[in-house]
Amino acid sequence: MKTSAPGRTCGISLLLLSLLAALHTTTARKNDIDIYSLTVDSKVSSRFAHTVITSRVVNKADTMQEATFQVELPRRAFITNFSMIIEGVTYPGIIKKKAAAQEQYSAAVARGESAGLVKAAGRKTEQFQVSVSVAPTAKVTFELVYEELLKRHLGAYELLLKVQPQQLVKHLQMDIHIFEPQGISFLETESTFMTNELADALTVSQNKTKAHIQFKPVLSQQKSSGQQDTVLDGNFIVRYDVNRTISGGSIQIENGYFVHYFAPEGLPTIPKNVIFVIDKSGSMSGRKMQQTREALIKILDDLSPKDQFNLISFSGDAAQWKPLLVPASAENVNQARSYAAGIQAHGGTDINEAVLMAVQLLNSAKQKELMPEGTVSLIILLTDGDPTMGETNPARIQRNVKEAIDGQYSLFCLGFGFDVSYAFLEKLALDNGGLARRIYEDSDSALQLQDFYEEVANPLLTAVTFEYPSNVVEEVSQDNFRLLFKGSEIVVAGKLRDQSPDVLSAKVRGQLHMQNITFQTESRVTEQEKEFQSPKYIFHSFMERLWAYLTIQQLLEQMVSASATEKQALETRALNLSLHYCFVTPLTSMVVTKPDGRERSEVAEKPVETNRENRHKNFYLGRPYSRPHTTGDRGFRLTAGTSGKIPNVPGRAGPRGPLNSPHPYPDYLTAGESLLPGMLAPSVPERMIHGMDLRAKDVPAVASDSITGRLGERKASGSSTDLPQPAKTASPPAAVPAPIQAPPVILMLPGQSVDRLCVDIKHSQGPMNLLADPDQGIEVTAQYETERAQFSWIKVTFKNPQLQVRASPEHVVVTRNRKNSAYKWKETLFSVTPSLKMTMDEAGLLLLSSPDRVTIGLLPWDGPGEGLRLLLRDTDRFSSRVGGTLGQFYQDVLWGPPAAADDSKRTLRVQGLDYSATRLLKLDYQEGSPGTEISCWSIEL
Repeated sequence: MKTSAPGRTCGISLLLLSLLAALHTTTARKNDIDIYSLTVDSKVSSRFAHTVITSRVVNKADTMQEATFQVELPRRAFITNFSMIIEGVTYPGIIKKKAAAQEQYSAAVARGESAGLVKAAGRKTEQFQVSVSVAPTAKVTFELVYEELLKRHLGAYELLLKVQPQQLVKHLQMDIHIFEPQGISFLETESTFMTNELADALTVSQNKTKAHIQFKPVLSQQKSSGQQDTVLDGNFIVRYDVNRTISGGSIQIENGYFVHYFAPEGLPTIPKNVIFVIDKSGSMSGRKMQQTREALIKILDDLSPKDQFNLISFSGDAAQWKPLLVPASAENVNQARSYAAGIQAHGGTDINEAVLMAVQLLNSAKQKELMPEGTVSLIILLTDGDPTMGETNPARIQRNVKEAIDGQYSLFCLGFGFDVSYAFLEKLALDNGGLARRIYEDSDSALQLQDFYEEVANPLLTAVTFEYPSNVVEEVSQDNFRLLFKGSEIVVAGKLRDQSPDVLSAKVRGQLHMQNITFQTESRVTEQEKEFQSPKYIFHSFMERLWAYLTIQQLLEQMVSASATEKQALETRALNLSLHYCFVTPLTSMVVTKPDGRERSEVAEKPVETNRENRHKNFYLGRPYSRPHTTGDRGFRLTAGTSGKIPNVPGRAGPRGPLNSPHPYPDYLTAGESLLPGMLAPSVPERMIHGMDLRAKDVPAVASDSITGRLGERKASGSSTDLPQPAKTASPPAAVPAPIQAPPVILMLPGQSVDRLCVDIKHSQGPMNLLADPDQGIEVTAQYETERAQFSWIKVTFKNPQLQVRASPEHVVVTRNRKNSAYKWKETLFSVTPSLKMTMDEAGLLLLSSPDRVTIGLLPWDGPGEGLRLLLRDTDRFSSRVGGTLGQFYQDVLWGPPAAADDSKRTLRVQGLDYSATRLLKLDYQEGSPGTEISCWSIEL
């Protein structure tokens, strides 16, 4: 094979916390560029993942076409290699110092080309994209390699593959090999595109230390129903954890390098003193403030009775809820919930005063000996913008806070949205032993806040240090850490000295609540070396690359809070490691030369968080709009481009309306349309547009059925009762019966003379225990709103695996290991663990099933009587101990005979209680909208 240019060949190895691989091919004509092979191969060896994505395409057209290779990879990953093979010639990517690559980058920008190959994409991803012209019948092979160390998050590691070929692929295969010497404690897979047909293409095999997940769908499985398009468009996720004990951790050794993983089980949680500092400036108004209140109330509920806490809300001024720290008693938490629910957004932003007030609260508690010995003190700051009042200079704020905290407490900073400088918050946090996190504005913002709190809610150890014999190891990565939290993991790596002994020992020291503790562990070099000799699961020298990856990440983090002199030394070391191990980091670039006859180069650079802020500009009807800053309240107004005019919309008659039109909407928007999806002018009633009230008027009342007393309900045997006729002189429209409604619950009763029971809930106060079966390990609770005649939420809790599913009309939230995952209704989902299968189809039917359990279904019914619906299948699997409002009907149910005067009525007795049942026509929602009309016995609860 010929090579176009000399270049360093970088080793291929990669680890991933969140792995997203996608290939996207744009063509002039559909299927001119054919992807005939797409493979993803990921080897995860001791948490370090090596991922190779290979795509092979051919130009089937008789003219030159452009093929685009596009991959989404985790933000924490480092690209290590990229190449294109065109007509037998290899065009490699060459990794250089960023300054050395600047010339090619600047030249491309000067030509008006988009020179950057990598840009920020989703919350956790970056997008790599390169395009190349392909001659008729020519073939091109693209190959991308990247690496990442999986980070343990709330008790699990996660690999995420995004699959989006956008066409049928003859050979499509994903292989994930996992090798964990500690042993794999649990493994689960999840997909947002899986169908029953595709599920047959997925195989999972696992033993004590190894797992292999393969996905290899044939063409017929890839096709959407009745179409030639592919159904492969979404995420494929693998989650797992490893076995661990209350010990000094696991030391693993390979090819002269070691890695030490430390996350002991069984340690008690250290009580904490936590102060929540909440931004309530004007820009937090609306949804952000609502979500913040919602999350804060949930977080307060999760405080331990041993914790102490306080709240500070701030805008231009800061105000504390209580003068001192208070215990997290039930009474104090309830009062704090009421305070949080009443926080209203207005004014400017004085971050300096608010954080210093929090520090003073902690100092005061310490001086008055109100802070118990051995506790951990945390400050959690949430803000959505830069400082606008008081001290506004970021550097002075950072200096003030660092001097005030003086290493005593940890500060965690949450930036809500993209109007806040993440670099400012990151340095503020890292200077003070914490970390920063961006909260994305979305429907799950409250869950993001709760998840962050869960990460820091349970401190286990403080002042953690690692000690190794100095004559045995060298070049050890960071070996001292302020805090260890439950569900996380500390990782230390280093190099073994030449002629070192066969045993590597280590001591890990830390502080528990009221005592110091020392863990000791050791590992034999020869035994460990043998562990990593399986070529299927191991790539050569992976531990050396793990050490380099970890060291670079830590050096980059240390640079944020280092002095100018220290920063230069840290940068030099990180750069040298990046170049030596061929990593694309913020200090290096990859230059890719494209064979277009002009030897033009493109440059791949690692995006940083500030790039993401620059990308996320606000858009108005597809175009960016400006957001002028104001003093005090960081509010904004909509403008379009620079003209202040609303852009013309094809197909609309009439002139474009000015932005300051007296009407709440531009003239070309018809009734019901809004400027942006789901956005209405706040000062205008939702259904009032251009002076027209779109609400239904003069709707005739529906008469009540004289026998059943229900509006619009009909007996199964005939029509509704005749309505009295008004005098002919006033002839109003005839009353139209309301459509048949779907009941809140339909129960399938096995072994009964009545197979279906429709349940109407007329009386409900507070959460309801719908059913509980201790033998099945299932509990279902719900909140039913009688006025709206619908469930506001339904919650299903499983004991094994420990998992909770909470459904609301907005979305479904699945909680595992204290981690929340939100899914939109009608978003395809396929999740499998050894003891539970969870699926959701395009109609929104969510089924929770396992071989020996009752199947529970949840559905967002949008037919008559809209709202959440509950389904139960395989109900013969209920045990004799099932109970609850609905569970009681799976005990001994006795039906009385039909009433002599009216055979549409019966009585049933359940656990000594009699219920009147009436035969009515209802809609069966169990197969989805529009439902099927059925005759069933209906009761009221």
